[in-house]
Amino acid sequence: MINTPQQTRSLQSKLGRVRGLGSTREGVHHWWAQRISALALLPLSLWFVYSLISLTGSDYAAFHAWAGEFGNAVFLMLFVVATFHHAQLGMQVVIEDYVHSEVWKMGLLLLVKYGTVMFAASAVFAVLKISLAG
Repeated sequence: MINTPQQTRSLQSKLGRVRGLGSTREGVHHWWAQRISALALLPLSLWFVYSLISLTGSDYAAFHAWAGEFGNAVFLMLFVVATFHHAQLGMQVVIEDYVHSEVWKMGLLLLVKYGTVMFAASAVFAVLKISLAG
C-alpha cells in the first residue's frame, strides 16, 4: 500500500506540519560520521602516540626529518583531518543540544565549523611545507 502525501502528513506532529519539517535523516548521517571518524582515529592515534614515544629525546632536526618522510606526512595529515572533523562533529552536537537561542546557535556552529577548517588547513599546510621542503 502506498501512502499518499495526506496520509504521510497525518503522521507528523502539528508543529512539524506548521513548519513543514520532516525527517531528513540528517541525525543518522551525523551519528555515522562521528562513529566512522572515531574508528579512523583509533589506529591513527595509536600510530601517533607510538611515533611520539619513539621520538622522545630527539632534537628538532630528527623530528623534521621524521615528519618529512612520505608515509609519516600522509599519516599526520590523515590524523589532523580526522581529529578536527571529529571535534567539529562533537562540538556541533553539544551546541545543538545546549544552546537554545537560534542566533547564538547559528553563530557558534559557524564559528566552530570555520575554526576547525582553518586549524586543520593550517596544520595540513605545515605538514606539507615540512615534507616538501626536503
